[in-house]
Amino acid sequence: MLHRKIYQLCCDGREVCIFLRDQQRWIERARILDIEGDLVTIRYETEEEDESSSWEEMVRLESIGAVSQKLASVPRGNVEPLVSDDCPEAEQIRPRYPDSNQE
Repeated sequence: MLHRKIYQLCCDGREVCIFLRDQQRWIERARILDIEGDLVTIRYETEEEDESSSWEEMVRLESIGAVSQKLASVPRGNVEPLVSDDCPEAEQIRPRYPDSNQE
């Protein structure tokens, strides 16, 4: 099951977070480039102080403990979401204000 999901994520080309069981670490914002047998090739970037590095690693499928991906993000604070003018009014998102009676 994990092999099929990783293959699907590879085809989609989306960013994922991968937990490597044998190293007990998370790799964030990685892309799965290739799957060959039980080897998975991933690429990710790291930033330390004034240096940015790009890494490409080959890891064994059995060392991958978890894979997650961000589905969506919403800014914090009193920021109203952007609404497309083409969107029907019934499908528009209306912000809720917890301290008032407005909807």
